[in-house]
Amino acid sequence: MSDEFLTTAEVGAMLKIPVGTLRQWRHRGFGPRGFAMGGTVRYRRSVVEKWIADQEHAELDGAA
Repeated sequence: MSDEFLTTAEVGAMLKIPVGTLRQWRHRGFGPRGFAMGGTVRYRRSVVEKWIADQEHAELDGAA
């Protein structure tokens, strides 16, 4: 199974948020989980997509 690695800029663009916001989220332990690889932060596309789905479900569950 292939799972694409994304850069911070790519995830920021995907979520439509500034890169700085994504960096702050990572520092605070919020947002999709990233990891250091070769001195740069990478995110697995599947992890980002799951995090988005989890946020959506949490919002929907809170609205009920």
